[in-house]
Amino acid sequence: MIAGLKPYATYKDSGVPWLGEVPAHWKLTLLKWVSDRSQNGSTPSTSEMLYYEDGSVPWYGPSSCGTAEEVGQPMRHLSQFAFTKGGARLVRGPALLVVVIGSVGRMALMPHDGSTNQQITAFEFSANRVNPSFMLRQLRNAEPWLRATASATTIPILNSDVLARLSCATPSLPEQTAIVRFLDHADRRIQRYIRAKQKLMELLEEQKQTIVHQAVTGQIDVRTGQPYPATKPSGVEWLGDVPTHWDLCPAKWYFREVDERSETGSEELLSVSHITGVTPRSEKNVTMFKAESNVGYKLCRPGDLVINTMWAWMAALGVSKQAGIVSPSYAVYRPHPSSRLLGNYADLLLRTTTYKNEYICRSTGIRSSRLRLYPEEVLRIKLLCPPLEDQHAIVEFTSKKSTNARRAIDLAHDELSLLREYRTRLIADAVTGKLDVREAAARLPDGEAEPKQFDTAEALIDAANAER
Repeated sequence: MIAGLKPYATYKDSGVPWLGEVPAHWKLTLLKWVSDRSQNGSTPSTSEMLYYEDGSVPWYGPSSCGTAEEVGQPMRHLSQFAFTKGGARLVRGPALLVVVIGSVGRMALMPHDGSTNQQITAFEFSANRVNPSFMLRQLRNAEPWLRATASATTIPILNSDVLARLSCATPSLPEQTAIVRFLDHADRRIQRYIRAKQKLMELLEEQKQTIVHQAVTGQIDVRTGQPYPATKPSGVEWLGDVPTHWDLCPAKWYFREVDERSETGSEELLSVSHITGVTPRSEKNVTMFKAESNVGYKLCRPGDLVINTMWAWMAALGVSKQAGIVSPSYAVYRPHPSSRLLGNYADLLLRTTTYKNEYICRSTGIRSSRLRLYPEEVLRIKLLCPPLEDQHAIVEFTSKKSTNARRAIDLAHDELSLLREYRTRLIADAVTGKLDVREAAARLPDGEAEPKQFDTAEALIDAANAER
């Protein structure tokens, strides 16, 4: 469908950096000449007020703009808000929404009537002047320029008059419609592939977790791939039967809580995550608040179990592989000298869904996001402890399987990134005239077949092939 796409015959310089050269027959205009700007803060009339109060008008806020979707999603309905006079305005769709306070430059298309506040400037379109979807897709190329134009204050502010004078290039309305039709068709196909890759990544992650769970809880013997020949009731409902030769004892048999504090705060600062376990904070590519001093932080040694007390309910814990310091609000548990529980095995076991559910049951708090798992409860949790030979085999087996799964997930992630990059480039080239899609649009069928459903089995076969 896109292999035969070519540029237009002749071009002219638009004089606009983000547009570059455009087809010679396209008109250069300003946004204010092809739209009507909605008045900020206008109070609806009495008749329209009823339209507000019945909750039928969706509310569009800054988070509704700039999503991966072409159409902004309403945040909620007006009936859930209490506005002062003049605090909101009714916008007639279709309209282009642009965030002008905060995350300036983010855009979305509002297809129907809705409401916004002063954080968004709305430009209403007339159907006989431009195709709204075409304008949104073209003007999104100007987002970086708009962000650079915003005032350099604590909260970026974009002047609405600058927006109104934003340059755009418009072909005839039939050509705009053809471009949109082509992009809609191409986007449906690309999005189908994207969803398939996302689903594949989810399935691979789920498969990896299942393998780890079966291995560390004794559901399979990793050396044979078969269930253990002899099992016994664990006496713990959420564990079920376990291999006969495995021990099951409270965590206090293997760990004790320690509270050693740093006197200088100069040790390596460690972070605890439900995704990566215990890792150096310096390796985290996220913005975090930093204390003025790390003096008094808890010391951690290799092999120590560290649990984020507040986020234990989502398995924010792990066995540290290095020495360092952790937040004073975390709990540190050191293995007893006589403990036969390998750190690598314990790290796998304690982060399974089975144990995570137990943390939730043992945590206290009035809200799910504020549950806390205190040491006395941690030390009561019963831990499975296979013989050392079994533990080593489990760690080696799960490491190999996880590596294979991670390789397949990384491959799918790279392909996903390429698909998104391709989609962005195709849209930009079509709406700025770098590619002529008119003939391709004319060849599209009037009615399109339903997209093929995602095949789980087929995806897993592809993943298995990727492991080789």
